[in-house]
Amino acid sequence: MTYLARHIVFPLFLLLLTLTVASQHAAAAGRDRIEAFLTTTGFDVALESIALASASAPQMLGIDPEGFGSDWARLTEEVFDTKDMHETAVSILEQTLSDDALNHAVEFYASDLGQRLVEAENASHMIEDDEAKQLEGQEIVSELIKNGSMRVENLKRMNNAIDSSGTALRALQEIQVRFLLAASASGVIDLQLGADELRQMMKRNEAGMRQALQLSALAGAAYTYQDFSDSEVIAYAEALEQPLMQEVYELLNAIQYEIMAMKFEVLAARMADLHPAQDI
Repeated sequence: MTYLARHIVFPLFLLLLTLTVASQHAAAAGRDRIEAFLTTTGFDVALESIALASASAPQMLGIDPEGFGSDWARLTEEVFDTKDMHETAVSILEQTLSDDALNHAVEFYASDLGQRLVEAENASHMIEDDEAKQLEGQEIVSELIKNGSMRVENLKRMNNAIDSSGTALRALQEIQVRFLLAASASGVIDLQLGADELRQMMKRNEAGMRQALQLSALAGAAYTYQDFSDSEVIAYAEALEQPLMQEVYELLNAIQYEIMAMKFEVLAARMADLHPAQDI
């Protein structure tokens, strides 16, 4: 499965509450089927790739990552424990993912096209050099635009379906806020702004952040799906737009973002043992 990002507190609570109530009317899937769902759809690999996002943590705090040495790798491996993240996701999905939504998603991703998509997405998720991937994706997009290809619009359609409610930007903003506040509370940085001031600052920069996120998502999609035909990209976009698939993606995106936020908060607290406090 594809996800737009590499804090949703209030929005996530509302979403999970809504889906939990809905699950009272549609039986939630059992644990074994959830495990199979994760493997078939590739969400298990997407969860593992959350650890790669830790590479951006020092830069967010204005700290040189080289200063951590080998301790950084040890710390991120401990904080972003894949088994722990997997268990969190399974526990939430057991309470919220309906049989209807699970069956719908598995039916698509178990198909020949679905499995090829999962294979390509899994490989793309685990690329550590995200900058190189972005550059190659940008080159592909530039060439498509130069040739007047409609593929760019189809990739945009696919990305819009993945995040139809537009939560990616708000999620990434909240992850940053929670991370900075946790780093300040643990003494890693001397933060001069409060939570409301941080959110106001991000609000002022929202247009630029939204554009950067959309461009990044487009480049990522161009790279990931470069070996798929235009008709296959369109078929994928149409599958993603189906109501039950929308339900699945809204839930999985919320779970992924919340796990990221929680892990970044833990990382901020643990960083106090690796680096002296400094102003930003």
